[in-house]
Amino acid sequence: MEKGYQDLIRASNKYKVDKDSKYKEDSKDRLLKISKKKVQTTMIGALSTIEKHFGFLWGHEEGDNLTDEQKHMRDLFEEARSEILDKGNSQMRNLEAEFAQYDVKWLRYSMTLPVKTVNTEE
Repeated sequence: MEKGYQDLIRASNKYKVDKDSKYKEDSKDRLLKISKKKVQTTMIGALSTIEKHFGFLWGHEEGDNLTDEQKHMRDLFEEARSEILDKGNSQMRNLEAEFAQYDVKWLRYSMTLPVKTVNTEE
């Protein structure tokens, strides 16, 4: 009888450890996904700002009737855009390598609701 109880305790402890380990891994994956999305959003937002303020240089919203100078500027922008995206993607891969060296545990959102006692004697 004692052996069965000890086996049950060991199984329970193993379950708790496995569950905690999975929770930490899921937490790390969640944070990595959110972090990568923020890096990506920053890159795309920066490119959008450049297009908004300097797009007139390469006829950003003018269609295909571009001057030679505008075509040259568009080619330069496309090259810069490609480099920016490559560097951002490289940093996202670096994030992944960095995260592999950490244990992460999501503390989740919590909210404390106040509880009021109701006087029912009236």
